[in-house]
Amino acid sequence: MEKKDAILELIPQQGILPLYFYKDTTVSIEVLKALYAAGIRAVEYTNRGEAALQNFKEMRKVCDTELKGMYLGIGTIKNGEMAQTFIDAGTDYIICPGLVESVAEVADRNNMLWVPGCMTPSEIIKAETLGAKMIKLFPGNILGPGFLSAIKEIFPGLLFMPTGGVELDKDNIAGWFKAGVCAVGMGSKLITKQLLEAKDYTQITTATKQAIEIVGSVKPK
Repeated sequence: MEKKDAILELIPQQGILPLYFYKDTTVSIEVLKALYAAGIRAVEYTNRGEAALQNFKEMRKVCDTELKGMYLGIGTIKNGEMAQTFIDAGTDYIICPGLVESVAEVADRNNMLWVPGCMTPSEIIKAETLGAKMIKLFPGNILGPGFLSAIKEIFPGLLFMPTGGVELDKDNIAGWFKAGVCAVGMGSKLITKQLLEAKDYTQITTATKQAIEIVGSVKPK
């Protein structure tokens, strides 16, 4: 199976895609290990600071040597050049906050999964035309499950994942799965600023296990 297809299967199986950035390399690596310990096998590291590329390269090494089966993706990619830089650094997939054609081109050239951020039916149609298989609904808390319920029938072939403001809360997560998402992207509500600052990796593992359990209990069988 191609890597692209494997990731497209894995994220829905996992039901949650944790995402984070932290300026310190060691903390970034330890969070990755904490997520792995919770059972996570696909993570999005967000390109949100000057240290992102260097941290990512070190995280890649850890994945390759210690974290068997972990797919490491990069998020917040806003142009093709940035996409190529992280492809060269060994990313497994690319996630964008918007619909960026130059990223789609670079990813396709490298036979790599890319997930665009979309907020309107027009953007989703364009993404589908460009060959997207999974759509990141962003910002999720602004759009809400009702948005997906209203449009999902138009896009039977696409997978949807909301990101932004998804709460570590059964009702919130259940609402999204009921609307038809394949997974939820979870950032600061899961890997909180407090946990990062405190370097509380045990709690990150615990919270992630809790999120996986909630998703497992609300996901349609």
